[in-house]
Formats: sequence, C-alpha cells, structure tokens
Amino acid sequence: MSWERERKEMGKNVRFGIIGCGLMGREFASAAARWQHFTEEIPQPQLIAVCDVNPSGRKWFTNHVPTVQYEYDDYRELLKNPEVEAVYCAVPHHLHEEIYVAVIESGKHLMGEKPFGIDQAANDHILEALQEHPEVFARCASEFPYFPAMQVMLSWIREEKFGRILEIKAGFNHSSDMDTKKPINWKRQACYNGAYGCIGDLGIHTQHVPFRMGFLPRNVYASLRKYINQRPDGKGGTAACDTWDNAVLFCEAVDKRGETVPMTLETKRMSPGDTNNWYFEIYGMEASAKFTSSKPDIFTFTQSWGKEQAWADIHIGYKPMLPTITGPIFEFGFTDAILQMWGAYMKELDGRQVSFGCFTPEETALSHRLSTAALRSYEERKAMDL
Repeated sequence: MSWERERKEMGKNVRFGIIGCGLMGREFASAAARWQHFTEEIPQPQLIAVCDVNPSGRKWFTNHVPTVQYEYDDYRELLKNPEVEAVYCAVPHHLHEEIYVAVIESGKHLMGEKPFGIDQAANDHILEALQEHPEVFARCASEFPYFPAMQVMLSWIREEKFGRILEIKAGFNHSSDMDTKKPINWKRQACYNGAYGCIGDLGIHTQHVPFRMGFLPRNVYASLRKYINQRPDGKGGTAACDTWDNAVLFCEAVDKRGETVPMTLETKRMSPGDTNNWYFEIYGMEASAKFTSSKPDIFTFTQSWGKEQAWADIHIGYKPMLPTITGPIFEFGFTDAILQMWGAYMKELDGRQVSFGCFTPEETALSHRLSTAALRSYEERKAMDL
C-alpha cells in the first residue's frame, strides 16, 4: 500500500515519536504546540513518544509536552509502539543508516535530518529501504527556504523574471568555531559526523533551493579547509578535531533551458561575523536578487536598465507560504520557518500540494553524489563529474 492510500486512513492528528531529544527535537515539539497559528486545516503532529539515551533529554519533553505518554532509551522499543505513526529522527550522522532504515522497515513515516546517511553507501541503503516500503512517506529537514522573502525569490525564479541566469551563489556560514576554546562536539569528529565535515552538516541547506528550482550540478571543484586540529574535550583535556571546517564548492549546473550556470555553494563553520547566516543569490540578464537570514525581512533585487542596474530593498513582512494568524506587518523568524517546514511536511503527508516542499530522499541522493565528488575533487585537485 502506498503512503497516499494510507494517509486517507489517518485522522486529524498524526501521532509522532521523536528519536533524539536535542535542540531540533525541542523545536519540533514547540512547532507542534503552535499549530493553531495556521489558518487552514492541516493534520497536526501529536507528540506521544520520545527516545534518547540521555534521561535529561527526555525529561524536557515529559515536563513540557503534555501529550507525551511514552519515553524510551532504546529506539527499537519506540518503533514497536503501534500508536506511533510517524517519527522525527534527529541523531548524529553515524546513526542515520541504522535508525532511518529501522524506522522505514517499521512502516512509520519519517522526517530525517541532514545528510540522510553519513556517506553515499548509507544513503543508498536508506533509499533502498524506502523503495521496498512505498507505504512510508519520508523527507529531510531544511527550513530556511520558508522565509517569506525567499518565497518571493522562488516565485521570481518560477516566473523566469531573471532572464538568462548568469550565476548562483548559496551558503550557510557560522562563526561560533572562531572560539578556539569552544569544547568539541560530535559534529567536529569524523567518526560521528563523517568525512564530508561541514558539507554533510550544512550542505543540504545550501542545495534545497537550487536543486528544487532545477539547477542541477554536473561537476564540482572543491576547496576544503581544516583550521583547528584540537579542541577542549570538556573534561580537562583535548580531543582531535578532524572534520573539514570550511568548504567552497565551485559547480557547473545545468538549468531547465539546458544552459550551463556557474554555481558556488559554501558551508563554513569559521566565518567571521556570521552568527548563523544562510543566503541565496541569483544573478540574471533581466534581474538579480539576494536574500540573507541576517536580514530576514528583506528581499533585495535589481532590474536591468541596459548598461546600469540599481539595487533595492523591500521589507516583505509576515507573508509565509502557509498563511497564519500573524499580521503581515510583523516580522518572521527562525521558529516561524520551522513551523512552515513542518506544515509543508504534514500537507505533503496528507497528499496535498505545496508550492515548495521539503527536501526529498531523491534530492538527498544527489546531495551525496555532490559531496562524494567534492571529496574526490579535493584529493585529486581537479574538477570531478557527478
């Protein structure tokens, strides 16, 4: 039975479990608690079960989410619970393959985190499981395209307002690792994060818009950098920091017209001044536009006046893809983008169309091909075809 048929048997609510009770799990629970903000009927995620090996992680949910009825320290026990219909899994990358496949084989729907497998082989296994279980609906989390200013950008791309595309740039940059005394965490250790380093942790954020809009990379030349080799381990000693800190991928993409478009994708954990900066820029013969999460309300654009162009800013306000009770004159933020992403997931799970859906398993496969080619490119110091 396909997931489209199964969703007809669901009620107004979909009962969820969370595996991995960290920051993003708490963001999901908070979004589910705000569901009344939507002005249209969208099936609501009802969080009934949580799983984490850390009791303190589970405690936040049992203390703050009244719908939680079950807590586990073994994800297998959660998957045995027949009341759980869908799972949000937010665990370190080295656990993706094992747990995502188990979720899929249990017949429960899945929202996974990036990069949907620690490497290409793990991603292949996850997608094979999905092919064997067509009743399961699965997506990968990516929230930044749901800012209203980016939705304007997407509309302009669909309407071909830019004319012939000259170049695309996208990135996701942090500055917190500039603090060399910052204790190490799993994202800075290859055994947990994977060989992709910052590409695996941040790359899908940069790829969601270009992939969905049809700008598909056909080759890549990668510049990868490691700056900090050791960090405090939080126990009075030090630990090896062996992942890539910064990555810039220079790609040639092919657009829907068959034209070749230069595309730069950068992911940086050491980017001075960037607390948490996601951006997308597109340059064309007829118009160009920019968005950055550091100025979340502003859509920046220019139109060509022949030999001269002028940049202009529009304050978009609160005008999201899925309408809410919030007035359009107010500001939109990160937690609102999380709510919009989950609204999109739930509408797609319900078999309904959205103008911009969540990152698909098939798109994660392209992401892994790109990341794997990027590693080879850096090793061999040449551009690699995907």
